[in-house]
Amino acid sequence: MTATIETTTDAYPTRLAQPGEVIAREHPTVWGTADDGPFDAAALEAHAERGFTILEDFITPEEVTGYTAELDRLASDESLRGDPRVVTEKASGEVRSVFEVTRLSSAIDALSRDPRLLDRARQLLGSDVYLHQTRVNYMPGYKGTGFYWHSDFETWHAEDGMPAPRAVSCSIALTPNYPYNGGLMVMPGSHRSYVPCVGETPENYHEASLKEQKIGVPTQDAITDLAHRYGVDQFTGPAGSALWFDCNIMHGSGNNITPFPRSNIFLVFNSVENALTEPFAAPAPRPEHIGSRDFTPLR
Repeated sequence: MTATIETTTDAYPTRLAQPGEVIAREHPTVWGTADDGPFDAAALEAHAERGFTILEDFITPEEVTGYTAELDRLASDESLRGDPRVVTEKASGEVRSVFEVTRLSSAIDALSRDPRLLDRARQLLGSDVYLHQTRVNYMPGYKGTGFYWHSDFETWHAEDGMPAPRAVSCSIALTPNYPYNGGLMVMPGSHRSYVPCVGETPENYHEASLKEQKIGVPTQDAITDLAHRYGVDQFTGPAGSALWFDCNIMHGSGNNITPFPRSNIFLVFNSVENALTEPFAAPAPRPEHIGSRDFTPLR
């Protein structure tokens, strides 16, 4: 399935002066068919309904070991100290995320092109894809802080200029995801509702928001309404599991106060037919390592 994404008007306004009404999503979640890739018709239907899919044993234990070693290498690489691609915890100073990781790790770059990922991304988005964003996330025991409820698409639309919610994220767990170590929570079905947020985007806001986001998050009233309407589920499972989730699903995570760390590889695939324009609600686009403007299809 291919379709031209309208970019002359803003179908998803946000960063408003006052809270706005929730907008019913006008674009599909699944753009391809069962003939286009590994997901069968039932899996595609379930993904379209819930907005996410969990696949256990997505990568092998040997691969988990190898990628974990890559994360350890990146976190301890002195040459990356002070690099803008490295985001640290606000309180502890420990590494929280490393962005543009496919340029820092040949192993993770190869993973992004692996048919297990690439074929599914193309199928869900119904077109060739490119990497909008890549990173690895660390949530150490006792010190890892969570993310407040948000829609990735709201940020990517407002600050990067992504026209429509035609992107999908794949989070690959390199450690067990328990219900109690800061695992990602999602609201099943919430991807069909777009929630405008309140507040003007400050200049260079990404420098603060990647540590703690305060603008571009829904009001408590909006979160309460969505939670009662859709409920809350959680990504749990062994290391090697993968979570595929729609860019507009409402999600968040709590702090990790257990001794069990959590880490993952995070890859965002965007349709080449949904290439970025100018930001819809920010003074300027975020840096390339956060929102890529290289729309070359992955091969």
